[in-house]
Amino acid sequence: MKASPVPGRAAIVATAGESIARGSKSFAAASRLFDRKTRERAWLLYAWCRACDDLADGQDHGHGMAAVLDPQARLATMRARTQAALNGEWVGDPAFDALRIVAAETAMPHRFVWDVIEGFALDADGWGPRHERDLYLYCYHVAGAVGCMMAIVMGVPPEDEDTLDRACDLGIAFQLANIARDVEEDARAGRSYLPDEWLTEIDVPPGQHMRPAFRARLSMLMRRLGERAEEHAESARRGANALPFRSAWAVLAAAGIYGDIASKVIARGDHAWDHRVTTSAAEKLGWIAKAGWQAAARRRLFPRQARPGHLWTRPREKQAG
Repeated sequence: MKASPVPGRAAIVATAGESIARGSKSFAAASRLFDRKTRERAWLLYAWCRACDDLADGQDHGHGMAAVLDPQARLATMRARTQAALNGEWVGDPAFDALRIVAAETAMPHRFVWDVIEGFALDADGWGPRHERDLYLYCYHVAGAVGCMMAIVMGVPPEDEDTLDRACDLGIAFQLANIARDVEEDARAGRSYLPDEWLTEIDVPPGQHMRPAFRARLSMLMRRLGERAEEHAESARRGANALPFRSAWAVLAAAGIYGDIASKVIARGDHAWDHRVTTSAAEKLGWIAKAGWQAAARRRLFPRQARPGHLWTRPREKQAG
């Protein structure tokens, strides 16, 4: 029997484009603002992230999360396929072959890839944050490191630590918004990303935060998450000066769209989880238009300043010697 031909780059890019369209309308909309080369690479990176997330949570493009019975086996599969991709091997899974392509084309530092995998390992171990700094470390692994990878995709040199910090800040802002939006869904899957010390502070037993009696107190923590998310997003906006116009446009649009998610959760208060928070097509278009103006005036609107010292800072690569 004749072997099936190995899918070429164009086919894998097309599959990645379908993945982002199904998995995230917000990211799909923002990605359209990139130049073609950057857009295709962003899709390839997204496809790998989405596949890992779906494999870890038993989802289909981010939908239908549930507790899985074999988390360690799924993690082992994820690691093996990722390693094969980074070795430059044909994996046979379009999402992991997408990683193979984008890693090779951008000379992606492998440390960021493995930092993302470590986030899935934390979930597989049933981990939960005890302190606020634990929350930020988790956000780094599942989103901040992806922000660093996206910066590399956009042409940021790996040694530009400050711009990578700003990209990490945007990923953390996105993840904090996700946690606020998905706190009820996470609880149904047996997970909580609210630090134990935060719950103790408002006299809510860990694991009991979704009880109706605690809704008003939980809303207070959502405001805190929103404030933390906006601090990181503002730091990220000031990194847009290091990017070409179209990349800055995409980043600023994504920041605005995701910022709306956190704002809506806060505005809904005790009813934030009655229905999943989303942004409409009109709202996305509004942010795309506004972000175009922001990107054009980014050096005036978001002058480069020292990154605020109180913000959590991602772990650096260990230097030899």
